[in-house]
Amino acid sequence: MSTTVLTGPAPASLRFHPLRDSATMLRRNLKRMLRYPSMTLMLVGMPVVFLLLFVYVLGGTLGAGLGGAVPGGAAGGRAAYANYVAPAIILMTVAATVQGTAISIAMDMTEGIITRFRTMHIARVSVLTGHVLGSMIQTVISLAIVIGVALLVGFRPTAGPGAWLATAGFLVAVTFALVWLSVALGQVSKSVETASNLPAPLLLLPFLGSGFVPTDSMPAGLRWFAEYQPFTPIIETLRGLLMDDPIGNNAWIALTWCAVIALAGYLWSKRLFNRES
Repeated sequence: MSTTVLTGPAPASLRFHPLRDSATMLRRNLKRMLRYPSMTLMLVGMPVVFLLLFVYVLGGTLGAGLGGAVPGGAAGGRAAYANYVAPAIILMTVAATVQGTAISIAMDMTEGIITRFRTMHIARVSVLTGHVLGSMIQTVISLAIVIGVALLVGFRPTAGPGAWLATAGFLVAVTFALVWLSVALGQVSKSVETASNLPAPLLLLPFLGSGFVPTDSMPAGLRWFAEYQPFTPIIETLRGLLMDDPIGNNAWIALTWCAVIALAGYLWSKRLFNRES
């Protein structure tokens, strides 16, 4: 009995096409976003509510106590506090939107579609890549809405075109890192409810940093945590870019955190996706 051994490149029908498969998965996630616009509105609504609360309800009191901590060294007040708090709200928008990524991943896991994808002749990486790209597009839309609302309530950035371009690139890096972390959290969740709760600390970290008040006003233990947690250098970098203030080493520290979170999230997501059911 003879055995036939195939040599040369595999037939086109047996080859994987990661880019084409990723584009297909991206279209699937964009269609889901259009089918469930209420989720996008809910994720955007939370940062908008916090923005209105802190500017109009608490802005007068908190702004008066900022003094020289206000970007640009302006005197405190509601208008100046809007400039101070807007970068934290922008970061909260990213954190809130990627929470939807964990929910979408958990829905796919619990409904069995991920199991089906594992049996199909598609590049495995495309399933997760489609979620990541779709979430980043959704985040860009959410950021545009929240920044527009911030401008309406008194946010007055002084950044030039170059600083705005740097801000956009920096926000893409932050979003990319947090999206991959949320992809892992969505896979590890046993239910959609759990997936909606696991990324919740991402929404709380701006409160435990320099997002709403300077870290100097905090007790010693909390101040230490606020100064060394990842969201503080991210907020300070955004604040410096948008208000044309010096950012010092915050940008490099923030980008290092983004690289660590993105790599850890990617490796964790890949391991979870490739595991046996």
